[in-house]
Amino acid sequence: MRLKTEMKDGDRKDKQVLVLRWLNFWQYAILAVVAPFLPLYFSNQGYSSSQIGFLMVIGPFVASLVQPMWGYVSDRLQAVKAIIFVLWILAIASSAVLFHAGSNYVLTLVFVLALYFFFQPSMPLVDSISVQSASRRGISYGSVRLFGSMGYTMISLTGGAILALLGGITRLPYLLWAVWAIPLLLLIFLKDEPAEGGGMTLKSLGAIFKNKSFLWFLVLVFIISVPHRLNDVMLGLYMKELGATDSMVGWAWALAAAVEIPVFALLGRYLHKIHEFALLGIVGLLYALRWLIYYVTDEPWVLLFLQAGAALTFAVFWLVAMHYVARVLPPELGATGFSLLSMVYLGLAGMSGGLIGGSLNDLYGGESMYLFASLVSLIGGVLFLGTHYLSRRRNQ
Repeated sequence: MRLKTEMKDGDRKDKQVLVLRWLNFWQYAILAVVAPFLPLYFSNQGYSSSQIGFLMVIGPFVASLVQPMWGYVSDRLQAVKAIIFVLWILAIASSAVLFHAGSNYVLTLVFVLALYFFFQPSMPLVDSISVQSASRRGISYGSVRLFGSMGYTMISLTGGAILALLGGITRLPYLLWAVWAIPLLLLIFLKDEPAEGGGMTLKSLGAIFKNKSFLWFLVLVFIISVPHRLNDVMLGLYMKELGATDSMVGWAWALAAAVEIPVFALLGRYLHKIHEFALLGIVGLLYALRWLIYYVTDEPWVLLFLQAGAALTFAVFWLVAMHYVARVLPPELGATGFSLLSMVYLGLAGMSGGLIGGSLNDLYGGESMYLFASLVSLIGGVLFLGTHYLSRRRNQ
């Protein structure tokens, strides 16, 4: 009888990891539809680079302001599954109105806000339950998250061709809704993880904002993230200006996601041996070099292959940042901590990067965006390394 019970528990645990892997796969497939192709959809509606840049950053920015609230509610109620389901239904409804807005910029703006307002907070919630589930089962978060990169790669590779078969970028809504249907069904099989620690309280929540090291970490994450998010928003438009096709834009994003897969699969095993701030400082310097090469080239094919640099920059950055948050915050504040990290990366840095990138592109040309990105990444890398050095001196 005991053996049967243990076997059932093991099956349930394996099923939970399997569901989370495919949930990550399709969640990032959704993102692969929205991030590279939505700017092209808006361009087809006749909007300028500055208008598109604003549309692509205002939604994540506004969503970031309420994102910690969803993390707090999730930690408080321990109802991640139900919250994700409600958020996704509202996001799909918002996208339906968005795609019927046509060239009405005000209506488009309102429902871009609504789409991100509901979709973006779901991502750190999936991250939170992925981290908890992986930790309880003795596996790395990276082994779950790598499926997200696989999903992003698949849609980035095939999205342009699928849209061409459907009739062009105007058919983007049908691709988005078809991709979103699958993770909605997967949610049926997801189980909420029981709370660890002493449970969420306002006192424990206040500990986050008294943690000076964590707050400084978020500041440095913001600095490193601004250039990255600038590239997320503006790369597709810049490549199109240089003569790239829609398929080339999709391949560029597919390559960036594909090279992340081995990093997510392997690096997670060694995170306990590294100093997070030191490694993030090195990542900042590598980012600076990467953006500098973007600055000196004007060949879309070269830009496409340079996206492989994501393996040594974003993949390492995100895994190490997630590891740091999980290490320094108590388990009962997991969703709140990941929501704050996502708020800085997707919202605050996204807003800043998109606005700066769109303005620089309109005023001085696309190459100016990457000169700015290189300088800012250099500053971020130096600050991470300097913080690590001072911390080690203080400890000694």
